Parts: sequence; structure tokens; C-alpha cells
Amino acid sequence: FNDSIAKNISFGDEVDEEKLQRVIKQANLEHFVKNLPQGVQTKVGDGGSNLSGGQKQRIAIARALYLDPEILVLDEATSALDTESEARIMDEIYKISKDKTMIIIAHRLSTITRCDSIYRLEHGKLFKEDKK
Repeated sequence: FNDSIAKNISFGDEVDEEKLQRVIKQANLEHFVKNLPQGVQTKVGDGGSNLSGGQKQRIAIARALYLDPEILVLDEATSALDTESEARIMDEIYKISKDKTMIIIAHRLSTITRCDSIYRLEHGKLFKEDKK
């Protein structure tokens, strides 16, 4: 959406400020949003043109958390983030994952180490990895 960060996170729904602030924290967006002249009301630009790849990913993560789905699919959701940001966000995601089914697709092993089950796709075949 070529709209505010708040509207992008709430996916156009009426913004619940408490929920918005919670997911901004969970997605490690606090510092970024706090330093914007209009905070969460800052427009992201057409196609998110005013955002970096990492900022877009964190807003997308915040949106997914805002919607609070029973099944959460994260496909390379942290690939544009540095390892420190990724670790903070994944800590928050794992905290809320106890009541959810999560499918996490990632190349970085650090993203999936706390998953209950890990599967690897190799040459078109699916293999279950042993947890060590």
C-alpha cells in the first residue's frame, strides 16, 4: 500500500494502537519508527519505495503478527536482516509460536534451530533432519 506504516501493518483494518505497538516491538521496528518525522504515520511510498529491504521485511513480519493467524508461514522472512535483528525477531516469534502452527522456510540454519521439526529439500526430495 502507498499508505502509512500503521495502515500497512494493520493491512487496511482499523488500527488497534496497543496491538500495533506490540508488533512493532516484536518485529524490531521501534528504533526505525521512532526516528521517522511522522512515526507510524509516515508513508512508505509506492511499493515501499521509501524503505530498505530489511525495513520491508520487518513491516511484513509485523503485519503477519498483527493478523495473529493460527498458521504462520515465513518464507525467507529475515533474509535481508543482519543476524542480530534476525535473532531478536525470531526470539519474539518463537515466544508466540506455542499456540500456532509455523512453517519457516530459510537458508540460514540459525533461523530454524528452535523448530520442532526440520525438513531439508535436496534435488527434489524431502528429508527429515534429526534434531541434535
